[in-house]
Amino acid sequence: MAESFSFDVVSDFDRQELVNTLDQVKREISQRYDLKGTDTAIDLDKENIFIITNSELTLNAVNDIIRQKAIKRNLSLKIFDYGAIETVSGNKVKQTILLKQGIKQEIAKKISKSIRDQIKKINVSVNGETLRISSKSKNDLQLAIKLISDFEESFNIPLKANNFR
Repeated sequence: MAESFSFDVVSDFDRQELVNTLDQVKREISQRYDLKGTDTAIDLDKENIFIITNSELTLNAVNDIIRQKAIKRNLSLKIFDYGAIETVSGNKVKQTILLKQGIKQEIAKKISKSIRDQIKKINVSVNGETLRISSKSKNDLQLAIKLISDFEESFNIPLKANNFR
C-alpha cells in the first residue's frame, strides 16, 4: 500500500499572543498623551474583547492600536468581528469584539467540495471545526494549501494548515 500524507485545516489563533497584544495596547493607552485620562478599559474573556471608553473618537483610536499590535504579533485581523457601538451609563461608549475561532459546518462543506472539485485525487473530511486533507501525492497537498489561502479571502475567516503527516 502506498504511503498517504495529510494535514489539518483550522481556524484558530494563538491566545497568548492575543493576551500580549492587549497588554501592549493597555500600556500604550496609559502612555499616549491623547489617550491619557480617557478611562479606557479593555477586558478579554473566552470569546470576546470588551472596550469601554469615553468617546467614539477614543474608541476608534484604541481599535487602530489593537490592529497595529495584532499585525506586529502575527495575528490575523480576520479573527476580530467588531460589534455595534453602544452608549452606556456616564456618557461612555462600549464595543464588543467577537473572536472568531473554528470553521462553521456549512463553510467547511463548501471548502471541502471546492477542493475536491479542483483536485481529483484528494480526500477531504470534516472533523468538527477542522478539515483533514489527505492524499498520496505531496504535490496535491501543496496545491490544496494554496487553495486554502484563497478560501481565507472569500470566506473572511483565518485558516491555517498544520499537523503535516
